[in-house]
Amino acid sequence: MKLLRFGEKGAERPGLLDEDGRVRDLSAHVPDIAGPALLPDTLARLARLVPGHLPLAPVDARIGPCVGSVGKFICIGLNYRDHAAETDSPIPEEPVIFNKWTSAIAGPYDDLCIPPGSTKTDWEVELGVVIGKGGRAMAEREARAHIAGYCVVNDLSEREWQLERGGTWDKGKGYDGFGPIGPWLVTTDDIEDPQTLPMWLEVDGHRYQNGNTRTMIFGVDTIVSYCSRFMSLQPGDIISTGTPPGVGLGQRPPVYLRPGQTVRLGIEGLGIQQQYVRGAA
Repeated sequence: MKLLRFGEKGAERPGLLDEDGRVRDLSAHVPDIAGPALLPDTLARLARLVPGHLPLAPVDARIGPCVGSVGKFICIGLNYRDHAAETDSPIPEEPVIFNKWTSAIAGPYDDLCIPPGSTKTDWEVELGVVIGKGGRAMAEREARAHIAGYCVVNDLSEREWQLERGGTWDKGKGYDGFGPIGPWLVTTDDIEDPQTLPMWLEVDGHRYQNGNTRTMIFGVDTIVSYCSRFMSLQPGDIISTGTPPGVGLGQRPPVYLRPGQTVRLGIEGLGIQQQYVRGAA
């Protein structure tokens, strides 16, 4: 299934994408694509619905973030060997964990506003893992059973704030709108192997990133298990699993986003995002 949320910001409704690419309204069946709706029993119930019997959403409805009421937005850094190399960073021996604030979450087509004073706003296409059944201290062999599905994430980053201002990475990663997710959450039954997914990102039609999840240093199951050692994972939590090479920081010389540009990114089977870049609001 491809689950999504549609409607104005703060008033999104749950939906499902049918085989013809039309958005169907799930409001009669779940209150939101969030929390309990992502548990295995609920997903199984939704999978039994006949999409053609569900009401259609308005054709011009905004597509919002594919998961609502996210509790934790966890990110993994330097998880592609060639990305670590392009940023002159050592290969990590364990997954590098940082966080994006949930106020960074945005819809996949929402405009991106560059922060006031920013000169180094960068892009990163990433595979997002959405937790279904919660838990902690999960073995790797159990991890897949705790995943509801996958989505596209743009892990936007202000590199000066992240790398040149001291402290942790978090303040460069969590600005408002720096975490577009979606357009849809694709459930695990539709993704045979999350470690074979081509992914890409373009700015104004120029392709900067062209990678594949097979080149991750730490795979999806390892990451979910590892994170669960240090925190309980709960339904609707999102783990963004790292980016392949081609970020702006890695260009020679570095290239960063400017107002008026358009960013497009996608992962095979998970859909495409697009953001128009605006100046500081």
